[in-house]
Amino acid sequence: QVQLVESGGGLVQPGGSLRLSCAVSGSIFSINAMGWYRQAPGKQRELVAVITSGGITNYADSVKGRFTISRDNAKNTVYLQMNSLKPEDMAVYYCNADAATIATRRYIEVWGQGTLVAVSS
Repeated sequence: QVQLVESGGGLVQPGGSLRLSCAVSGSIFSINAMGWYRQAPGKQRELVAVITSGGITNYADSVKGRFTISRDNAKNTVYLQMNSLKPEDMAVYYCNADAATIATRRYIEVWGQGTLVAVSS
């Protein structure tokens, strides 16, 4: 079984910064792509950033130049550094990973429980 646990959300003023972390636990055989998504009230969940196992990244246009995704493969952890936060960045942020367990060696998509990022003065 694979679990994702996010941390680092909270309240920040516009222009501020936050760093989200997501640790993958369980009997992990391998992790492919990892990413961050967000969902604001009344809106659909959207991709924020994704990073492959080889370190290739992709960002939503709305966060390019402000957010940075990174991962530590030794720790099975993905990070999202968020700078110059705007009120429109306020949402619940979800971690996502394509992970395979030792038992099955099959990749499945796993989601974290979400962490709230609030941007307000």
